Amino acid sequence: MSTTLISETNRPTAPASGDGLIMLVGLGRKEIAAHLTELEPILGIEPKKVRMRTKQLFQWIYNFGVTEWSQMTNIAKPLRAKFETVFSLERPEVIERQVSVDGTRKYLIRMGPGIEVESVFIPDVSKTGALCVSSQVGCTLTCKFCHTGTQKLVRNLTAREIVLQIIIARDDLGEWPTTQENRKLTNIVFMGMGEPLYNTEQVGDSLDIICDPEGLGIGRRRITVSTSGVVPEIVPMGARTSAMLAISLHAANDELREQIMPINRKYPLKDLMQACRDYPGLSNSRRITFEYVMLKGINDQPWHAKQLIRLLKGIPAKVNLIPFNPWPGSEYECSDWETIETFSDLVNSAGYASPIRTPRGRDILAACGQLKSESEKMRASEKRKLEQQTPES
Repeated sequence: MSTTLISETNRPTAPASGDGLIMLVGLGRKEIAAHLTELEPILGIEPKKVRMRTKQLFQWIYNFGVTEWSQMTNIAKPLRAKFETVFSLERPEVIERQVSVDGTRKYLIRMGPGIEVESVFIPDVSKTGALCVSSQVGCTLTCKFCHTGTQKLVRNLTAREIVLQIIIARDDLGEWPTTQENRKLTNIVFMGMGEPLYNTEQVGDSLDIICDPEGLGIGRRRITVSTSGVVPEIVPMGARTSAMLAISLHAANDELREQIMPINRKYPLKDLMQACRDYPGLSNSRRITFEYVMLKGINDQPWHAKQLIRLLKGIPAKVNLIPFNPWPGSEYECSDWETIETFSDLVNSAGYASPIRTPRGRDILAACGQLKSESEKMRASEKRKLEQQTPES
């Protein structure tokens, strides 16, 4: 059974545009087929042709990224005209698009009144690029080092709203059709706003659309779902999605982890690590990524590294060391670069790959742990303070 924080009655009904048209972009095959069947009196589509018309619409929306009905050249003009009277190909509003000096792109997207989310395209990840998507508006977990944790949860995102983040990025990057070579966006990481495993049903449904080979066509092994440790949902999520798993760990003993990640009080490390060992498909070729933010004087000493090594024993894993990315009001500082390198060397010598993640998009608050959809204007003095907290590499 899925863990949810928001009741089904609070979820949006079938999305509609400002003109009252049904918004197709972001919907899955079953939803599109249901609308075609329901609107048979208007569209005149025979039941035996619903599947074929669904496939056509799905491919035009997700393979070609069309924004005009006239672009659907294998559908007769009279039927396209009927589609236009009931359906919309509209995208949500991009309130703000920021581009970092390093090429990172951040999008603030309005999904509806009061529903704003951020997603981030990070170039040069896995030789191409990755899109960091959000699964909730806000978050309930209040991890002490994370900016999103300071924003109260509004609601879970729907599968459609998750998919739309990818559509927005594809539009901006000009990456249509899906079959084009040398695409920049090839990987998806659920590491944006919110806890994906508190929204498992919608995350799973979104992957069915994202990974469909006739649509966006992103392979499941190029999808990584990150969790702070919602233990009961880890194995079911793996079985449902076949996605890669990342654990937002950040401490290797219960006492410290409880201080910086309150969820550890409910799901302690013993239970979390057992869920990792039980993750479907776990092997040396499908390792779990453990994320570890480097906090100066908190979790960055050699003995912390040795605790981490003992904790990971027997688990095919790699460790991503993340220099802390400061944000307005944060109480932590990033570890010195020499300290981070020493930590990395210790973990690496134990047989675990431990790359130090290069901070990306810090100048636009797009780096790991900095996302928050509420607009916050910073004075120049505040920006300088953040820059001074960044260690020299």
